[in-house]
Amino acid sequence: MPINQSKYIWHHNEMVPWDQATVHVMSHGFLYGSSVFEGIRAYEINGTPTFYRLGDHMKRLYESARIHRMEVPFSQHELEKACHQVVARNDLKAAYIRPTVYQGLGAIGLINDPGCVRVSIAAFPFGAYLGEDSMRDGIEVGVSSWQRPAPNTGSTIAKAAGNYLSSILMSEETKRHGYTEAIALDSNGLLSEGPGENLFIIRDGVIHTPAIHHSLLLGITRDSVIRIARSLGYTVVEQSLPREMLYLADELFFTGTATEVVPIRRVDGLTVGNGSGGPITRAIQKVFFSLLDGTAEDQWGWLEALDRTHQ
Repeated sequence: MPINQSKYIWHHNEMVPWDQATVHVMSHGFLYGSSVFEGIRAYEINGTPTFYRLGDHMKRLYESARIHRMEVPFSQHELEKACHQVVARNDLKAAYIRPTVYQGLGAIGLINDPGCVRVSIAAFPFGAYLGEDSMRDGIEVGVSSWQRPAPNTGSTIAKAAGNYLSSILMSEETKRHGYTEAIALDSNGLLSEGPGENLFIIRDGVIHTPAIHHSLLLGITRDSVIRIARSLGYTVVEQSLPREMLYLADELFFTGTATEVVPIRRVDGLTVGNGSGGPITRAIQKVFFSLLDGTAEDQWGWLEALDRTHQ
């Protein structure tokens, strides 16, 4: 999916033209992948760009940086303000916002240099991550031969750039096999997540999702879906799940800020349920998207309208 370039990027406290937001090829983040990031959506609601769980995403950015011993040289409030600024400066109605905290040009060694931490925030138009028809028609997935790293080999909770090298291998492998996306197992052969999505399994009316110790990211939309499902009266269980549960599921779906809520219609060549998403998935989708198009009340306080006074 090509990037729909906008005009400006907030680049370490300066608003610079897109092509001028550059990083030196010898920067620590480029050489070693020492960067953490977030993906945030802003939706157009009643004509106004509106951020989805901006504070929660930025909190996770700081938590990822803390795990990797990177001291962010701006407060969370300052970076949230910068997110407003870059959306407004680019005159976007809806956007995908990508804040990145990275080690800049400094020492050649592996140790982070506290004085070289840099921050950039891009905002640009962005459609459906898994395809424009994915929410309606669902997608086909396959279990990857690549596994998620074991928790003691690195931080799988941090949203760190280096963690996504394995995701690239998974996605490319499954696309070669004709699938839209992959499902990963953890180092013990239990279900983990997708390359950039959290996984939910529905069986006999109960919603199951892999627990945190299965090398997965604590997704913001994962949390939203759990809250929405429980508000609708469904039971949600976070637990260890074997691969076979994929083949016995009545419904499967992925979640993520980029992905949103996408049904899985086939897994490893087997049709899931009726092959059209299933009633529980559709009920969750309805609440989720009605919140994001302004037709439902924001009872959880997840939405934040663009404040142009930050310009």
